[in-house]
Amino acid sequence: MNDIIKKIEDEQLKENVGDFEVGDTVKVYGKIIEGNRERVQVFEGVVLKKQGSSNRATFTVRKTSNGVGVEKTWPLHSPNVEKVEVVRKGKVRRAKLFYLRDRVGKKAKVKELVK
Repeated sequence: MNDIIKKIEDEQLKENVGDFEVGDTVKVYGKIIEGNRERVQVFEGVVLKKQGSSNRATFTVRKTSNGVGVEKTWPLHSPNVEKVEVVRKGKVRRAKLFYLRDRVGKKAKVKELVK
């Protein structure tokens, strides 16, 4: 039984997922279906966390919109996520950046990783 489930899950995996980590600022191109029309909407923000594995992996992106913090969790291998584009790499020392929820303004920024 487990072999059958594993085989089905492997078929649903995407080849090019995008190479991003926690703390990076990313643009997520998500497909939105309105009635019979389909369009792509961009959600740009900082990656707070990545969790899960195989086709159940998810990542959470946070942005500030009109002074209000907005978080959205995306399935990594979903057909509704067209692509994930890295805008800039962040320099962080943790796996989960929940402390950014309590911060406002310049304190809510993540330092850029310069190589």
